[in-house]
Amino acid sequence: MIIARRSRSVAVALAVGLASFGVASQPATALVPWSPDDATADTRDLDAGDATVEELKLANAWVPQQQQLQFGAEPLGYVEDAATNAASSASCSISDEAATALVIAMTWPEVAPSGAPPSPMTLSRYDIQPALGDPESRASGLWFHPGIGMWQLDSAGLGTDFTAAEAMDSQYAAERMAPFIVNKYCTSLNGGATPSAARAHAWTDWVACREGACEDTYQRALAGVTPVEGVDRFGGAEERRCSYQGMEHDCVFVDPANAQGSAWWAAPGGGRSPVASPFYVIRLDGSTTTELRYWLAEDSGAGTDVEASRPFGVNARNGLTWSTGSGLCDLNEDRGDC
Repeated sequence: MIIARRSRSVAVALAVGLASFGVASQPATALVPWSPDDATADTRDLDAGDATVEELKLANAWVPQQQQLQFGAEPLGYVEDAATNAASSASCSISDEAATALVIAMTWPEVAPSGAPPSPMTLSRYDIQPALGDPESRASGLWFHPGIGMWQLDSAGLGTDFTAAEAMDSQYAAERMAPFIVNKYCTSLNGGATPSAARAHAWTDWVACREGACEDTYQRALAGVTPVEGVDRFGGAEERRCSYQGMEHDCVFVDPANAQGSAWWAAPGGGRSPVASPFYVIRLDGSTTTELRYWLAEDSGAGTDVEASRPFGVNARNGLTWSTGSGLCDLNEDRGDC
């Protein structure tokens, strides 16, 4: 089992000397009503009629100016380490502080627009394609969220070779995302782009960044991020050991009710899609690496265990295989088919 890094007890500052900057203004018209006075949670109603996923994300991307940016102290430590390593080997000049801010700027617009700590457990709530749900409709919580974690790594894009557990793992995800983002920034900068244009290029994979919200959070992150305790490496998901089809595997148990950090998405009314019932995640390696999500009947309320699998490289929206569960035992908790 992997041992989680200890939380940093001292304040982590990203502050660097900056000239004054102009903050991009929030769009005047929002598609989704929301009160920016709520400083503790993201409670916007995302069900905005016929609005597209992109429209919903853009309308909900801006962190109110009066809210401080918070980040889990333990995840922030992993991001800082990964960003520092990426900066040291970058093909352009970038400070450790700027690299850190560059790597986390999109996390608030994507998953925590109140400014609360982005949750490493975040499950996407915008997609409602029927293929993401159990085709036999055995329980409403049998739902495969395609976007996962603080960076919303999606099976259709950057998350195609991540399991949900890997996308939630703030250390693993940061070590993958930091060099990717810093490299995109440097490639654009070395090609003649201005620093702000290079940052925009580095964030092109995130819809919420497309109208300036991430430039705003980047500048604010440089001025200072408040690290908070209570958000661990997996954001409340738990590392376990599972037996599946006669073999033991590392697995992660994901219960949205235990989410740490900004958890608006875990509420039944927090998005357009259902919220998944508690499930297990296993990476199955072989000729094709496959992500398996497994629901015990006692967790989902279905009459049987149910599993959904996705080969790496496949978009969950059109490439899932659903079936009756073949038996899983949580060896740590003695749950399931033990």
